[in-house]
Amino acid sequence: MLYWALVFLIVALVAAVLGFGGIASAAGGIAQILFFIFLVLFVVGALVGLAGRSR
Repeated sequence: MLYWALVFLIVALVAAVLGFGGIASAAGGIAQILFFIFLVLFVVGALVGLAGRSR
């Protein structure tokens, strides 16, 4: 999922450089959503791993 967030970020940067504001905004929004989903899943996975290890 982090890979796709980086792909959309690169697409947004390239579109912004070329002047496609709408595409850049949409790709940037998708990248941001994917990054936050990845971050939440990472934190949940870390907490579950720590809770399972303590037993």
